[in-house]
Amino acid sequence: MQVTLKGRPCQTNGTLPKVGTKAKDFTLVDKSLNEKSLKDFPGNKLILTVPSLDTGVCLTSAKKFNELAKGLTVLFVSADLPFAGARVCGSENLTHVHTLSMMANREFAADYGVLLTDGPLKGLSARSVIALDEENKVIYTELVEEISNEPDYEKAINAFS
Repeated sequence: MQVTLKGRPCQTNGTLPKVGTKAKDFTLVDKSLNEKSLKDFPGNKLILTVPSLDTGVCLTSAKKFNELAKGLTVLFVSADLPFAGARVCGSENLTHVHTLSMMANREFAADYGVLLTDGPLKGLSARSVIALDEENKVIYTELVEEISNEPDYEKAINAFS
């Protein structure tokens, strides 16, 4: 799928998982350098993919979902090193956000269809939201067409209603 970064085209490697399908498992690294997978996060989950936590829009999204997603597990996936995730969550007091890094590989981004294959952010993830129910079934997805824009917070949260 094509997205843009400030109007410049960027291509993803595929499409987001379809609503109604079971989410593919993953192995990512948390801020303590531990490997994590879907089984480590039981219950309802919001998975957010972003290019980098160290950008204004990504940080705004983390703060907003930290505030809105009470009772949900928020997984914030980027190519950032785990130390950046720990620093950002600590300095911003993001207590409901779990930062996960693709530092070891980009399989997650490829499997979820958000790996940018060209353009200025090649190798990073497009901005997206994927909501999973307690059985890891996809109940909502959003691929943000302009990477520098924020996702639709309300639609993502309302998917659990």
